[in-house]
Amino acid sequence: MKKFKTVSLAEMRDLLVDERTMLLDCRDLKDYRSGNIDNAMHVHEGLKETLLTKGDKNIKLVIYCYYGHVSEHLAEMFGDFGFKHVYSLEGGYAAWKENGAITG
Repeated sequence: MKKFKTVSLAEMRDLLVDERTMLLDCRDLKDYRSGNIDNAMHVHEGLKETLLTKGDKNIKLVIYCYYGHVSEHLAEMFGDFGFKHVYSLEGGYAAWKENGAITG
């Protein structure tokens, strides 16, 4: 049973209205630095470890990668660690960029 939900760009936008929602970019650092979705945090090993071991399991996590595949694996991991509200962006950063960066 999946422990996360795949969300569309519109659903992601609705989730981001909540200030407690964390937006996580799991692409490599070079690509993150060259462009990312507003307010996204780069998921480096230190951040991932801190969230998994000390993070609030009730916060909402929206995770994206390039096309939405790698983020599903990371979302599953967070679900396995007890996070209750985990989402993977369908189509990833490419879909966001293609559709005019509609989160703002």
